[in-house]
This record gives sequence, C-alpha cells and structure tokens, in this order.
Amino acid sequence: MPKNGKRYEADKKAYKLKELVSLADAVTRVKSFKAAKFDQTVEICMHLGIDAKQADQMIRGSLSLPHGIGKSKRVIAFCTSDKVEEAKAAGAVEAGGEELVKKVADGWLDFDVAVASPDMMRVVSKLGRALGPKGLMPSPKSGTVTPKIAQAVKEYAAGKVEFRNDSSGNVHAAVGKHSFDNKMLEENAEAFIKHITKMKPSATKGHYIKSISMSATMTPGVSILVD
Repeated sequence: MPKNGKRYEADKKAYKLKELVSLADAVTRVKSFKAAKFDQTVEICMHLGIDAKQADQMIRGSLSLPHGIGKSKRVIAFCTSDKVEEAKAAGAVEAGGEELVKKVADGWLDFDVAVASPDMMRVVSKLGRALGPKGLMPSPKSGTVTPKIAQAVKEYAAGKVEFRNDSSGNVHAAVGKHSFDNKMLEENAEAFIKHITKMKPSATKGHYIKSISMSATMTPGVSILVD
C-alpha cells in the first residue's frame, strides 16, 4: 500500500480533517498548508446521492466561475468558413470545417477543448472514436455544441470549467489557484456548489449532496459543512 508523503502527513496532523467547517474556513485551511514550489490548483469534490448508472441522473455541464481558474485553455472550433476568422479572433488555436476534422482524424490533438456549431456535428461525429475516450468530443450537455461559436471559444479559452460525475457519483472541478486570495476562492467555490445544487435530478432520492471537500494539488482534503 503506497504511503503518503511527508508534506501530506504533516498537514494531516495539523487539523482534524474529518471535522466539518464552513466554506470560508476550508479555504483558509487549504491555503495554510505548507506551500509547494508551484502554484497549486485548488479543487472542489462533491459526493452526490445520485445513481450514476441512470442517464436521467447524470450531472454534466460547464460553468464560468466569477474569477476564472487561473489557467487558459487551447480551444479549437469546428465551424463553417464564414465563422473561422471570428473564432480565431476570440482565441481559437484552430478553426474550420472538414479540413480541421481531417487534421484531428490524422492524429493532431494539441488542444484542451473542442467546440462546434450544431450544423457541423454531422462531420464532427466522425471523430467519436478519437475524441470520445479523451473527453474532447463536443456535446450539447457540456455546452461545447452551440451556435455562439465565438462566445464559447472566448469562455473556454479563459478557463470555463467542465464537469461530469464519475461512476461513484462524485463531481470534481478546479475552482482556482493557491495564489488566489481567500475571497476569490470562496466565491468561485460557492458559485460551483450552488450550480451543482440547482442541477439536482428529479429522479434522485434521499440526500442529494452527501459531502463536499476542498483540497489543493499537494494537500489533504478539508471537509465542508453541507447546508
């Protein structure tokens, strides 16, 4: 069984990690752990009372947080020729139709997010096997299939958060960087929690939000009090 590092064990001793605290206190604790040599990503993990096997209980989407996440993304846009320049002006590293589909099909995957206009999905669907397993396939549920191509490119390039529950009903998302001030991290996390709360499927039974925790890349998780 792998052992935790010295940093983790030292931080673990500093607090009763199973103690439930407010969101503001969780931010303070995460930022008080020993700093790393790089700017750590701060994440929220929400354990939901959903049946992940049921399609009507899937939690999936995207969200622009109030203060971004401190990281830009490389975005490509599948669109018609008349929208190519607009997409590139908005920040797309590549934009186009069938020629871009062919480039990706030939193995080019130097991007983080792919957006597409609805009229392009007929040709983009050919990339299902290449993009699907990597989580890069444009989808209406995640907001990456939209007629507002330039707006989508701009939002995702600025770090718009995509999320999707895993098989255990957990939803993870980055809510900023360790270098963000406490208020920024708190407001970002609060926005994400509220967004997921509003997405409660009607088919869900019992407690919807079972637990919430916050952590940075190199820290233990801090449990947050659920309202």
